[in-house]
Amino acid sequence: MAIYKAHIDKTTNTVQTIKEHSENTAVLCRDFSIPKLKDVMYVMGLLHDVGKYQISFQKRIDGKNIKVEHSGCGAKIAIEKFPNAVGYLLAYCIAGHHSGIPDGGYGNDTPDKVTLAGRMKREFEDYSRYQEELSLLSINDRDFGEFLLRDCENNMERVIDKFAFFTRYCYSCLTDADSLDTASFCSKDGRHSLKANFTGCLEKINKSLLSLHSYSELQKARSVLQNQVFQHIKSDAEIYLMNMPTGSGKTLCSVKFALERVLRTNRKRIIYIIPYNSIIEQTADIFENIMGRDVEILRHQSTFFYDEEKDYSEDYRETARYAIENWDAQLIITTAVQFFESIYANKRNKLRKLHNMADSILVFDEAHLMPTKYLQPCLEAISYITKYLNSEAVFLTATMPDYKKLIREYALPNSIICDLVTDTSIFSKFNKCKYQYLETLSEDRLIAEAAKYPSSLIIVNKRAVARELYSLCSGKKFHLSTYMTAFDRSRVINEIKLELMQLEKDYPDLENIPDDRKIIVISTSLIEAGVDLDFYTVFRELAGLDNILQAGGRCNREGKRKQADVFIYTLENQSNMILRDERFNITKGLINEYEDISCKESISTYYERLYFFNREELTKNTISKRCKNVYSIPFSKYAEDFNIIDTETISIVVSRDKKSKEMIEQLKITGQGNPRKFQKYALAVYVNEFDDLLKQHVVDDFGSGIWCLTNLDYYEEDTGIQFEGKDYIL
Repeated sequence: MAIYKAHIDKTTNTVQTIKEHSENTAVLCRDFSIPKLKDVMYVMGLLHDVGKYQISFQKRIDGKNIKVEHSGCGAKIAIEKFPNAVGYLLAYCIAGHHSGIPDGGYGNDTPDKVTLAGRMKREFEDYSRYQEELSLLSINDRDFGEFLLRDCENNMERVIDKFAFFTRYCYSCLTDADSLDTASFCSKDGRHSLKANFTGCLEKINKSLLSLHSYSELQKARSVLQNQVFQHIKSDAEIYLMNMPTGSGKTLCSVKFALERVLRTNRKRIIYIIPYNSIIEQTADIFENIMGRDVEILRHQSTFFYDEEKDYSEDYRETARYAIENWDAQLIITTAVQFFESIYANKRNKLRKLHNMADSILVFDEAHLMPTKYLQPCLEAISYITKYLNSEAVFLTATMPDYKKLIREYALPNSIICDLVTDTSIFSKFNKCKYQYLETLSEDRLIAEAAKYPSSLIIVNKRAVARELYSLCSGKKFHLSTYMTAFDRSRVINEIKLELMQLEKDYPDLENIPDDRKIIVISTSLIEAGVDLDFYTVFRELAGLDNILQAGGRCNREGKRKQADVFIYTLENQSNMILRDERFNITKGLINEYEDISCKESISTYYERLYFFNREELTKNTISKRCKNVYSIPFSKYAEDFNIIDTETISIVVSRDKKSKEMIEQLKITGQGNPRKFQKYALAVYVNEFDDLLKQHVVDDFGSGIWCLTNLDYYEEDTGIQFEGKDYIL
């Protein structure tokens, strides 16, 4: 009897048969799946590799250098045996289990097309031997249809969005099961997961919270507000809204709530989702310092690599490298970009982790920063994960949109949502700043006003303006923008922290400070979310209300003074921006309407006008807007276009230390490199700025696609990339 091989371990010359691999994968798929889809997932696991029964594939696996398509065979069987929606879900996943979920395509697609419709017209060799070795289950098509239509209110767009989500979910189960079984056969080693002792973590968090003083009015208010949250620990919901002002201890409060819920509900993991890479470092340090050895944290971000971290053991680093592939860990810290772009990807290297978002507590820090143009897809994903995958989500922010209304209008109308803070009257205790509008200022006047105070933070909307203002300052001055590498931004933030601490140490009452000791920081909006700095006064260029209130969170942060000032201004040469940006216009109107723009009513009005008067902007980027039925969903094209961060910029790598210099030298020699490993040393420029540098012959990618600055005269460590070289006088 012929042996049909799926894999050969060349080190031991052992064989894994198609039957063994298919059945193992099917069992893992079923184990990963939610109850409603277990039969679907078992069939998917059995069918995914039936194309390997082709004689040509067996010759290929024995060493013959030929190319043989095998993934289309199982997809064909799925559509033949299950001709309705469930068959297409199976076919999308099976056809793409190596190359990625394909676009559905159309009935007139020819076999040369890479769409599902085109591939289903291709001819394959006989693979019918699978029928003798694999026993397919029947799938209750009616049950699947009822599951698909549930909560969609007979709306075809909602049906398509839900079908697309669960296709990606099933694909995640399949590719992880396929990868794990293959790895188990080839390596024979049992990989362990990153673990957390949630009980021990909670004990340490409670101890840390108890150690916080409650002497001042602000500290007492913080305790009262946190207790409101903790009173809801026994309240079961799908989505929790944690609306807490800046300075109220949101991070520790949210971690305690998540730990309480994960223990109470016996869920598997906590995933902490943060808007920016720059905040993850700070959050991870807080968690590790408090929880210590009770947790092995998985950090998944573009600027962090375990093989470069010497503080972790080799075993930890090795386990973490594997865990990043599928998020097999109990406490994960990641970015919103990683989270949402994984859900809406079509390739196995990203989608593989989606099924491990199930049975989780998801904490969205700075939840108001979900991207407006992708707000509906983001809210839909969270609603599906919490409604159908047995997870819970916590939205955490100081400027909370009306997420109850948004979720019910743009995602699932029957999501169970719980407000964790119901008495907002105590918010006034956290009003540490008075917001004042200064109208229009010249750059010189703005600098002169800032120079009156012990420490001032000036936030602008444009990087070029930040650089210009910095050049006008004297004394202790600092500059922050994405014209600088992440390496230098981290360095400057640490320098600012030390300088602010030293100033307060030398002048405890912050009076009679010499001009040469006064501190001015010029920054773009990158400083607003989560950067733990405390300034005497903040100047914020007119922007969205959420930006302005986040900027206010850097002023009098600890409430050591009864009142501080946040000045809102427009620059003389930047007034055209107000006319072009809807958020600016809304904020300008609120300044005229409300005496205190930080009040609850002002925030509600801002989001009401931003979101509910702009339905087309919020809904235009759902996948259902690109097709009319589940048979033609453009999975591949949509994944390519789904970019939370504006992609109209190009990254340039700059040599900043010995390590980055060595990496660039290696890139020159080999023409190959991992772009993620250069993130720490990269900055972003617009396309026209890049073209300017290219014309000056100061950037080169050495054939790698990773652009590097080749003339370091075009970079200053304090202000970042320059667009003209230095002038030398001999």
